[in-house]
Amino acid sequence: MKIVMKEMAKYSYIYGVLIMWVCCTGSYAQWKPAGNRIVTEWAAQVDVSNVLPEYPRPLMERTEWVNLNGLWQYAILPSGKAMPKTYDGEILVPFAVESALSGVGKELRRTTYTNYMYMYDHYVRDSFGKKKIGEIKYSDVLYFYYHLINERKLQVNTLETIHTVLHPTFQLAVRDDIIRNNPSHGVMSEIKKKPGRNHGVRHALTVEQQRAFMNYTSNSPVFNHWAPLFTVLLGTGCRIGEIIGIRWEDIDLEKRLININHSVTYYPRRAETTKCEFAVSLPKTEAGIRTVPMMEPVYNAFMEEYEYQKENGFSTVTLDGMEGFIFTNRFGNLHNPQAVNRTIKRIRENYNAEEILKAKKEKREPIIIPHFSCHHLRHTFCTRFCENETNIKVIQAVMGHANIETTMDIYAEVTDMKKTEAIEKLSHNLNVF
Repeated sequence: MKIVMKEMAKYSYIYGVLIMWVCCTGSYAQWKPAGNRIVTEWAAQVDVSNVLPEYPRPLMERTEWVNLNGLWQYAILPSGKAMPKTYDGEILVPFAVESALSGVGKELRRTTYTNYMYMYDHYVRDSFGKKKIGEIKYSDVLYFYYHLINERKLQVNTLETIHTVLHPTFQLAVRDDIIRNNPSHGVMSEIKKKPGRNHGVRHALTVEQQRAFMNYTSNSPVFNHWAPLFTVLLGTGCRIGEIIGIRWEDIDLEKRLININHSVTYYPRRAETTKCEFAVSLPKTEAGIRTVPMMEPVYNAFMEEYEYQKENGFSTVTLDGMEGFIFTNRFGNLHNPQAVNRTIKRIRENYNAEEILKAKKEKREPIIIPHFSCHHLRHTFCTRFCENETNIKVIQAVMGHANIETTMDIYAEVTDMKKTEAIEKLSHNLNVF
């Protein structure tokens, strides 16, 4: 976290969001907690005019220091924005913006909260969650994480989500002087260093597999109505939620541009039920908001869908005030991502069965399509892009990767494959051995 003091304003960059606090000393009487979530018996003792005046780590107290705790005005803006003319309200520092004692109580978005609760309830609560936090050591966390990988068969990227829940919990205990060190610090780095560890990397379809999948889908009387959706997924690299949520007003057919500014998610929304519901979700980072140019097949897919809907009727679905969605199922509803994955599975199984028989008759090796999901189509697009573009920043911008390391990982994988192809080509062309 980077904090800069300037003209009585404190800037704090957290996760790509600029949170501004401006000192506000005349509103102590107006402050009150935002509800009573996650409060302790000491909450009532908080003095707004003199919040936690002691040094946070008494044994390490500096000779000179300034306590910035207190009531401030705040605004939450995209990073890089200028000072606002108006503010969102007041916040009591040092309490987190999500907490009750901050006076704000700004919650995690529903999808993030639901995902975190699912992970905690299914993998932590009834086992590791029963331990006393003061007794947990680094080795305990490491053992638990390896248990999840080896016994529960979790991928490392799933483990990352669980770590995202546990690590801040331990860190809060450190700040509250309940424990001296965060026992989860460095555990993920150690796990990732292990040779041969499956980091959850999705491998792209090869050009042959991609072509076989699209040709079979387009020419099948059973699956051909899915061709426009899969063409857009494979031709833009967008996430499945972004394409499910795309509307006619989000695309410019004249300039051939796609404006990605939201996505549609499908999660349980209420605590009392596990039933999933659709909802519009904004991108987690600024990088997710982007413009993607259309290549010719993508433009043709949109035009095909437009002509079909012009004749048969446009979508009437309304979701969170949005309407005019492009892709819907046969019942006129938005596509469920899992239903799309089930369709991919049916296409793959039908194609492979026919291809094996066809290849046997033609006395050749069959082109088998491996198991894959919606997100593999995004990875496949990125791989094709990396094979034909050397500017990493351009690839990152089109893909909407918040972290360029994600782009670099895919680019490195492609580079390794290209090295092998280049050596084979060199061996074929050289006639000196």
